[in-house]
Amino acid sequence: MDFKEELENIKVIIDKELKDILKHKDLHQRKVLDAIEYSLFTGGKRLRPILAIKSYEIFGKDTSEIMPFALGIEMIHTYSLIHDDLPAMDNDSYRRGKLTNHVVFGDAIAILAGDGLLNLSYEVMSDFIYENAKNLNDYEKYNKAIREIGKYSGIYGMIGGQVVDLTVNLLDITEEKLLFMYRAKTAALIQSALVAGAIIGEAMDEEIELMRDFGLNLGMAYQIRDDILDIHKDSNAEKVTYLTFFDETSAKYAVEEYSNAAMENLNKLSKRDTSFFKNLTKKLMGRNR
Repeated sequence: MDFKEELENIKVIIDKELKDILKHKDLHQRKVLDAIEYSLFTGGKRLRPILAIKSYEIFGKDTSEIMPFALGIEMIHTYSLIHDDLPAMDNDSYRRGKLTNHVVFGDAIAILAGDGLLNLSYEVMSDFIYENAKNLNDYEKYNKAIREIGKYSGIYGMIGGQVVDLTVNLLDITEEKLLFMYRAKTAALIQSALVAGAIIGEAMDEEIELMRDFGLNLGMAYQIRDDILDIHKDSNAEKVTYLTFFDETSAKYAVEEYSNAAMENLNKLSKRDTSFFKNLTKKLMGRNR
């Protein structure tokens, strides 16, 4: 199986699992469920749940125990996109070539769809713990994973990064604020997936920290690569990006530096098979979209 086929196979499994969660729709609140399903299935890469699953596979055996956490992270990611697109936030009308949630369902339902996804993510993870934890070790590792996911998606992570994104402008932005925003808004949820997978897979503490650092470096490289790809669109919109401070050549060098650092994190896991993540890093940094 080649790398692209492997990604697609995992994505199919994730999509099926997400659809199973939402299969009971004959309810009075059907409209919000329709809105949730609309945004969950807009053709996303499923990068974050794939990262969680593949991180787990480096250390663990039975992927059924990481799946609820991978799905939870994808639901958190999707809720953040729904809210990001709202008129009070980025005010976007299209995402991935489709009308955004609030354009189709209205602002109120879009807000509730995002809220619903965030809550549902923790329902799915906590239900799994309640029904499947067999001993103290299980309870500890599952709750440690949820703690990491909550931290990285909250006010000290993804939400904090969005706050900076909404409040900075070309007059008061600094390089330090920009890099904080990238670490919090983009890299944090990537780190949550990798760290949760390692924790549930029962990696050693130093291995967990290497996956955490790998996620940071991968996330930073991923975001700066996006800035390069969107250089003309962002410039026309006067959006603050890495290229606000650096030229395109410097940005490409930064992508290379963060990518090399990510590879070095993986190299330190010398007793583990990290070939998937090495391939992924090369593919993501060389992508054209």
